[in-house]
Amino acid sequence: MKRLGLIFALIATPLWAETPCCATGDLGLVVERASGSLLVIDRSDRAAVGRVEGLGDISHASLTYSPDERYAYVFGRDGGLTKVDMLTRQVVARTVQAGNSIGGAISDDGRLVAVSNYEPGGVKVFDADTLALVADVPATGKTIGLVDVPGRRFAWTVWDTGEVFLGDFSGVEPVIRPLGNAGLNPFDAVLTEDAHTYLIGLFGEKGVTAFDLWDENPKPRKFLQDYGKTADDLPVYKMPHLQGWAFTEGQYVLPAVGAHELLWVDRDSLQETARTPVHGQPVFIIAQPASPFVWVNFAMPLNDVVQVVDSRTHQVVKTLTPGKAVLHMEFAPRGAEVWISSRDDNKLVIYDTRSFAVLGEVAAQSPSGIFFTARAHRTGL
Repeated sequence: MKRLGLIFALIATPLWAETPCCATGDLGLVVERASGSLLVIDRSDRAAVGRVEGLGDISHASLTYSPDERYAYVFGRDGGLTKVDMLTRQVVARTVQAGNSIGGAISDDGRLVAVSNYEPGGVKVFDADTLALVADVPATGKTIGLVDVPGRRFAWTVWDTGEVFLGDFSGVEPVIRPLGNAGLNPFDAVLTEDAHTYLIGLFGEKGVTAFDLWDENPKPRKFLQDYGKTADDLPVYKMPHLQGWAFTEGQYVLPAVGAHELLWVDRDSLQETARTPVHGQPVFIIAQPASPFVWVNFAMPLNDVVQVVDSRTHQVVKTLTPGKAVLHMEFAPRGAEVWISSRDDNKLVIYDTRSFAVLGEVAAQSPSGIFFTARAHRTGL
């Protein structure tokens, strides 16, 4: 009878059961910028479990994931868009779609992948399954700050002109809508986690510009236009990355470009509420999940330090030295630990976020960005 039951079970087994058996929920990818490879990491085992090669120039790469966490879409500096299978750990599709690209995003339904380009500028949109070109939207300059917006839409801005656009790709033909002008030389942008506010940092002038994407007719609203006007700016060695801006305790936590400070802004009034002196020029400011803390790393030459700041008091509560040239931080989805890349020490350092104890280290080749598959379920990445 047992044998007969086994036969029936095998007959009833659906074809999809033949797919690889491994799960992807605790996996991630680390950009190995010098070698054009990705290190596959297992968060639960705190270990490297594989490597994917042949990614081209990924010296300034970012990536996003499909909704099922199986595929990663990697945006390379050489204009390459590469699709990687997390289960087989192989490149399954690749296209060099521009001369120089800076980032991308996946639509909320997982069907479209968009890439923002420096050269020749503009946004290209691809079918997420095949990487076939779906739309080519030109621009009159470098396109930055590309984010996904619910409804199979994307928002972006243009460095050279300050123009901001919202593209709707839900229909047969894309509808591209200009939203207005952000200001002089927008260097990056970020969408709040509720997809309400699109924030654009300005390099050519002081300030940040906000667009309310819940409004039927979003208008630019500038704030933080007075910070730093009484002091000379320091040289900017590395542009802050706004997708690391933290949102916590009803506040935006923003980098003061050209200064060693964090700027705290009330989310509703857009008024500055406090400043925090920090170790150097902030690059990433990332909120620790399920906590009042944000973690900050810094531009060279002070880039061997990470500081932890309490969003309630605006005070630095811990200073850590993970290694030489700290480039990125990534939290476990519930915030229990943080992985930090030390490029010049060729390693990842894992910290317990409560005790600040080192839980482990993982060897990596000139690591930069760290991306867990949990990002597949977050808006604006």
